[in-house]
Amino acid sequence: MRALVVINPVSGSGRRVVEDCAALARRVLTSHGFEARIAVTTARGDARRMVADARSAGVTRVVAWGGDGTINEVGSALAFSDIPMAVVPGGSGNGLARDLGVPLDPLAALELAAAGRTRVIDAGQLDEALFFNVAGLGLDAAIAERLARPGARRGLAGYVQATCAELPRYQARPYRIEGMDGPIEHDAWFVAVANSRQYGNGAQIAPAARLDDGRLDLVVVEAQPLWRVLCLLPSFFRGTLAPGPGLHMSQMEAASISSAAAIAYHVDGEPGLGGRTVQVRIRPSALCVVCP
Repeated sequence: MRALVVINPVSGSGRRVVEDCAALARRVLTSHGFEARIAVTTARGDARRMVADARSAGVTRVVAWGGDGTINEVGSALAFSDIPMAVVPGGSGNGLARDLGVPLDPLAALELAAAGRTRVIDAGQLDEALFFNVAGLGLDAAIAERLARPGARRGLAGYVQATCAELPRYQARPYRIEGMDGPIEHDAWFVAVANSRQYGNGAQIAPAARLDDGRLDLVVVEAQPLWRVLCLLPSFFRGTLAPGPGLHMSQMEAASISSAAAIAYHVDGEPGLGGRTVQVRIRPSALCVVCP
Protein backbone atom coordinates (compact mmCIF):
# COMPACT_ATOMS: atom_id res chain seq x y z
CA MET A 1 0.00 0.00 0.00
CA ARG A 2 1.35 3.39 -1.02
CA ALA A 3 0.33 6.63 0.65
CA LEU A 4 1.02 10.25 -0.24
CA VAL A 5 0.87 12.79 2.60
CA VAL A 6 0.35 16.35 1.36
CA ILE A 7 1.29 18.87 4.06
CA ASN A 8 0.45 22.56 3.90
CA PRO A 9 2.91 24.10 6.38
CA VAL A 10 1.13 27.46 6.67
CA SER A 11 -2.56 26.60 6.85
CA GLY A 12 -4.40 27.35 10.06
CA SER A 13 -3.27 29.81 12.68
CA GLY A 14 0.48 29.15 12.61
CA ARG A 15 3.35 27.57 10.75
CA ARG A 16 3.85 23.89 11.55
CA VAL A 17 7.24 22.17 11.71
CA VAL A 18 7.28 20.09 8.56
CA GLU A 19 10.01 17.70 9.73
CA ASP A 20 8.02 16.77 12.83
CA CYS A 21 4.81 16.33 10.85
CA ALA A 22 6.57 14.19 8.24
CA ALA A 23 8.19 11.98 10.88
CA LEU A 24 4.88 11.45 12.66
CA ALA A 25 3.07 10.63 9.42
CA ARG A 26 5.74 8.14 8.34
CA ARG A 27 5.76 6.43 11.73
CA VAL A 28 2.00 5.98 11.92
CA LEU A 29 1.44 4.99 8.31
CA THR A 30 4.40 2.61 8.25
CA SER A 31 3.08 0.86 11.36
CA HIS A 32 -0.09 0.11 9.38
CA GLY A 33 1.75 -1.28 6.37
CA PHE A 34 1.89 1.80 4.17
CA GLU A 35 4.88 3.03 2.22
CA ALA A 36 4.57 6.76 2.87
CA ARG A 37 5.83 9.63 0.75
CA ILE A 38 5.68 13.23 1.99
CA ALA A 39 4.98 16.24 -0.23
CA VAL A 40 5.00 19.82 1.10
CA THR A 41 3.10 22.62 -0.63
CA THR A 42 4.55 26.08 -1.15
CA ALA A 43 1.84 27.71 -3.31
CA ARG A 44 -1.76 27.42 -4.37
CA GLY A 45 -2.16 24.60 -6.90
CA ASP A 46 0.72 22.51 -5.57
CA ALA A 47 -1.51 19.95 -3.84
CA ARG A 48 -3.57 19.33 -6.96
CA ARG A 49 -0.44 18.77 -9.06
CA MET A 50 1.20 16.54 -6.46
CA VAL A 51 -1.85 14.31 -6.21
CA ALA A 52 -2.20 14.07 -9.99
CA ASP A 53 1.43 12.92 -10.22
CA ALA A 54 0.91 10.41 -7.40
CA ARG A 55 -2.15 8.95 -9.11
CA SER A 56 -0.06 8.26 -12.18
CA ALA A 57 2.54 6.55 -9.94
CA GLY A 58 -0.02 4.19 -8.39
CA VAL A 59 -0.71 5.71 -4.96
CA THR A 60 -3.47 3.91 -3.02
CA ARG A 61 -4.27 6.54 -0.36
CA VAL A 62 -3.76 10.29 -0.05
CA VAL A 63 -3.63 12.16 3.26
CA ALA A 64 -4.42 15.89 3.15
CA TRP A 65 -2.82 17.68 6.12
CA GLY A 66 -4.08 21.25 6.06
CA GLY A 67 -7.21 23.35 5.95
CA ASP A 68 -10.27 23.28 3.73
CA GLY A 69 -8.36 24.86 0.83
CA THR A 70 -5.76 22.09 0.86
CA ILE A 71 -8.50 19.48 1.21
CA ASN A 72 -10.34 21.03 -1.72
CA GLU A 73 -7.28 20.73 -3.97
CA VAL A 74 -6.57 17.14 -2.93
CA GLY A 75 -10.22 16.15 -3.19
CA SER A 76 -10.60 17.78 -6.62
CA ALA A 77 -7.58 15.83 -7.88
CA LEU A 78 -9.00 12.55 -6.52
CA ALA A 79 -12.64 13.10 -7.47
CA PHE A 80 -14.35 10.32 -9.41
CA SER A 81 -11.57 7.84 -8.63
CA ASP A 82 -11.49 4.97 -6.14
CA ILE A 83 -8.46 6.36 -4.25
CA PRO A 84 -9.52 7.40 -0.71
CA MET A 85 -8.65 10.78 0.77
CA ALA A 86 -7.89 10.98 4.47
CA VAL A 87 -7.68 14.24 6.41
CA VAL A 88 -5.43 15.56 9.15
CA PRO A 89 -7.12 18.83 10.19
CA GLY A 90 -4.64 21.68 10.05
CA GLY A 91 -6.76 24.67 9.13
CA SER A 92 -8.43 27.47 11.00
CA GLY A 93 -11.98 26.10 10.67
CA ASN A 94 -11.66 22.47 9.51
CA GLY A 95 -15.28 22.38 8.37
CA LEU A 96 -15.22 19.17 6.33
CA ALA A 97 -13.08 17.33 8.88
CA ARG A 98 -15.49 18.24 11.67
CA ASP A 99 -18.51 17.14 9.64
CA LEU A 100 -16.81 13.81 8.91
CA GLY A 101 -15.98 13.31 12.60
CA VAL A 102 -12.21 13.34 12.06
CA PRO A 103 -10.25 13.99 15.29
CA LEU A 104 -8.50 17.35 15.49
CA ASP A 105 -5.44 15.77 17.15
CA PRO A 106 -2.85 14.92 14.44
CA LEU A 107 -1.85 11.56 15.91
CA ALA A 108 -5.45 10.40 16.23
CA ALA A 109 -6.24 11.70 12.74
CA LEU A 110 -3.27 9.82 11.25
CA GLU A 111 -4.32 6.60 13.00
CA LEU A 112 -7.75 7.08 11.46
CA ALA A 113 -6.21 7.87 8.07
CA ALA A 114 -4.44 4.51 8.14
CA ALA A 115 -7.17 2.32 9.62
CA GLY A 116 -10.54 4.07 9.23
CA ARG A 117 -13.41 2.94 7.05
CA THR A 118 -14.10 4.48 3.66
CA ARG A 119 -17.22 6.41 2.74
CA VAL A 120 -18.30 7.98 -0.53
CA ILE A 121 -19.54 11.58 -0.35
CA ASP A 122 -20.98 14.06 -2.83
CA ALA A 123 -19.34 17.19 -4.18
CA GLY A 124 -20.84 20.47 -5.24
CA GLN A 125 -19.77 22.21 -8.42
CA LEU A 126 -19.80 25.97 -9.04
CA ASP A 127 -19.09 26.55 -12.72
CA GLU A 128 -15.97 24.39 -13.16
CA ALA A 129 -14.81 24.35 -9.53
CA LEU A 130 -15.63 21.47 -7.20
CA PHE A 131 -16.33 22.00 -3.51
CA PHE A 132 -16.87 19.48 -0.74
CA ASN A 133 -17.84 21.75 2.11
CA VAL A 134 -19.50 25.11 1.32
CA ALA A 135 -19.48 27.60 -1.54
CA GLY A 136 -20.68 31.16 -1.12
CA LEU A 137 -21.49 34.38 -2.99
CA GLY A 138 -21.68 37.99 -1.87
CA LEU A 139 -20.63 38.91 1.68
CA ASP A 140 -19.58 35.30 2.21
CA ALA A 141 -17.11 35.64 -0.67
CA ALA A 142 -15.87 39.06 0.53
CA ILE A 143 -15.03 37.57 3.94
CA ALA A 144 -13.25 34.61 2.29
CA GLU A 145 -11.21 36.99 0.13
CA ARG A 146 -10.17 38.98 3.21
CA LEU A 147 -9.16 35.80 5.07
CA ALA A 148 -7.11 34.64 2.07
CA ARG A 149 -4.89 37.74 2.10
CA PRO A 150 -1.28 37.25 3.22
CA GLY A 151 -0.92 37.85 6.93
CA ALA A 152 -4.65 37.68 7.63
CA ARG A 153 -5.58 36.48 11.10
CA ARG A 154 -6.96 32.94 11.04
CA GLY A 155 -9.22 30.84 13.23
CA LEU A 156 -12.56 31.82 14.73
CA ALA A 157 -11.15 35.16 15.92
CA GLY A 158 -9.97 35.94 12.40
CA TYR A 159 -13.36 35.04 10.94
CA VAL A 160 -15.13 37.31 13.42
CA GLN A 161 -12.64 40.09 12.73
CA ALA A 162 -13.08 39.80 8.95
CA THR A 163 -16.87 39.72 9.29
CA CYS A 164 -16.90 42.83 11.48
CA ALA A 165 -14.66 44.62 8.97
CA GLU A 166 -16.85 43.74 5.97
CA LEU A 167 -20.36 44.08 7.40
CA PRO A 168 -20.49 47.88 7.84
CA ARG A 169 -19.29 48.55 4.31
CA TYR A 170 -20.94 45.74 2.37
CA GLN A 171 -24.02 46.49 0.26
CA ALA A 172 -26.65 43.80 -0.31
CA ARG A 173 -27.01 42.78 -3.97
CA PRO A 174 -29.87 41.41 -6.09
CA TYR A 175 -29.69 37.75 -7.10
CA ARG A 176 -31.98 35.75 -9.35
CA ILE A 177 -32.00 32.02 -8.62
CA GLU A 178 -33.52 29.58 -11.12
CA GLY A 179 -33.83 25.84 -11.12
CA MET A 180 -35.88 24.84 -8.07
CA ASP A 181 -39.56 25.79 -7.84
CA GLY A 182 -39.20 28.45 -10.50
CA PRO A 183 -37.17 31.66 -10.50
CA ILE A 184 -36.90 33.57 -7.24
CA GLU A 185 -35.29 36.94 -6.66
CA HIS A 186 -33.64 38.21 -3.50
CA ASP A 187 -31.75 41.30 -2.45
CA ALA A 188 -29.28 39.42 -0.30
CA TRP A 189 -26.27 39.84 1.95
CA PHE A 190 -25.04 36.48 0.75
CA VAL A 191 -25.96 33.16 -0.81
CA ALA A 192 -24.39 29.96 0.53
CA VAL A 193 -24.51 26.59 -1.19
CA ALA A 194 -23.68 23.83 1.27
CA ASN A 195 -22.67 20.22 0.78
CA SER A 196 -21.79 19.84 4.47
CA ARG A 197 -23.34 21.49 7.50
CA GLN A 198 -20.69 23.94 8.55
CA TYR A 199 -18.01 26.41 7.61
CA GLY A 200 -15.92 25.25 10.55
CA ASN A 201 -15.46 26.01 14.24
CA GLY A 202 -19.00 24.75 14.79
CA ALA A 203 -20.59 27.50 12.67
CA GLN A 204 -23.40 25.59 10.94
CA ILE A 205 -24.83 27.42 7.97
CA ALA A 206 -26.94 24.45 6.82
CA PRO A 207 -27.79 22.17 9.77
CA ALA A 208 -29.88 19.84 7.57
CA ALA A 209 -27.14 19.25 4.98
CA ARG A 210 -25.76 15.75 4.53
CA LEU A 211 -22.60 14.83 2.68
CA ASP A 212 -24.13 11.94 0.77
CA ASP A 213 -27.79 12.82 0.20
CA GLY A 214 -27.48 13.80 -3.46
CA ARG A 215 -28.57 17.38 -2.78
CA LEU A 216 -27.12 20.79 -1.99
CA ASP A 217 -28.57 23.12 0.65
CA LEU A 218 -29.18 26.69 -0.49
CA VAL A 219 -29.14 29.41 2.17
CA VAL A 220 -30.03 33.01 1.33
CA VAL A 221 -29.61 35.74 3.95
CA GLU A 222 -31.73 38.58 2.60
CA ALA A 223 -31.06 42.29 2.94
CA GLN A 224 -32.18 43.34 6.42
CA PRO A 225 -31.07 45.50 9.33
CA LEU A 226 -27.73 44.50 10.75
CA TRP A 227 -29.23 43.84 14.19
CA ARG A 228 -31.42 41.11 12.70
CA VAL A 229 -28.41 39.42 11.13
CA LEU A 230 -26.60 39.53 14.47
CA CYS A 231 -29.63 37.95 16.14
CA LEU A 232 -29.06 34.87 13.97
CA LEU A 233 -25.58 34.25 15.37
CA PRO A 234 -26.57 32.16 18.42
CA SER A 235 -28.53 29.67 16.28
CA PHE A 236 -25.70 29.78 13.70
CA PHE A 237 -23.28 28.41 16.30
CA ARG A 238 -25.80 26.12 18.03
CA GLY A 239 -26.65 24.35 14.79
CA THR A 240 -30.30 25.38 14.96
CA LEU A 241 -30.49 27.88 12.09
CA ALA A 242 -33.91 27.60 10.44
CA PRO A 243 -35.94 29.40 7.75
CA GLY A 244 -37.64 32.57 8.89
CA PRO A 245 -38.00 36.26 8.09
CA GLY A 246 -35.04 37.26 5.95
CA LEU A 247 -33.63 33.72 5.84
CA HIS A 248 -34.45 31.39 2.95
CA MET A 249 -33.33 27.74 3.10
CA SER A 250 -34.06 24.98 0.56
CA GLN A 251 -32.51 21.94 -1.07
CA MET A 252 -31.74 21.48 -4.72
CA GLU A 253 -29.78 19.48 -7.26
CA ALA A 254 -28.91 22.33 -9.64
CA ALA A 255 -29.48 26.05 -9.96
CA SER A 256 -28.45 29.08 -11.95
CA ILE A 257 -27.60 32.21 -9.93
CA SER A 258 -27.45 35.59 -11.69
CA SER A 259 -26.66 39.15 -10.67
CA ALA A 260 -26.19 42.50 -12.37
CA ALA A 261 -22.39 42.39 -12.10
CA ALA A 262 -19.64 39.78 -12.03
CA ILE A 263 -20.18 37.43 -9.11
CA ALA A 264 -17.45 37.03 -6.51
CA TYR A 265 -17.56 33.60 -4.90
CA HIS A 266 -15.59 31.15 -2.82
CA VAL A 267 -15.38 27.37 -2.88
CA ASP A 268 -14.31 25.86 0.45
CA GLY A 269 -12.90 29.25 1.41
CA GLU A 270 -10.88 29.74 -1.79
CA PRO A 271 -11.97 33.00 -3.49
CA GLY A 272 -12.80 33.32 -7.18
CA LEU A 273 -14.62 35.56 -9.65
CA GLY A 274 -17.28 34.38 -12.10
CA GLY A 275 -19.42 36.07 -14.70
CA ARG A 276 -22.83 37.58 -14.12
CA THR A 277 -24.30 34.07 -13.96
CA VAL A 278 -22.85 31.04 -12.20
CA GLN A 279 -24.10 27.47 -12.35
CA VAL A 280 -24.18 25.25 -9.28
CA ARG A 281 -25.03 21.55 -9.15
CA ILE A 282 -24.56 18.43 -7.10
CA ARG A 283 -22.04 15.79 -8.18
CA PRO A 284 -23.27 12.66 -6.37
CA SER A 285 -20.84 10.03 -5.06
CA ALA A 286 -17.84 12.09 -6.15
CA LEU A 287 -15.15 11.37 -3.54
CA CYS A 288 -14.05 8.43 -1.40
CA VAL A 289 -13.00 9.60 2.07
CA VAL A 290 -11.66 7.93 5.22
CA CYS A 291 -13.75 8.51 8.34
CA PRO A 292 -14.52 6.96 11.75
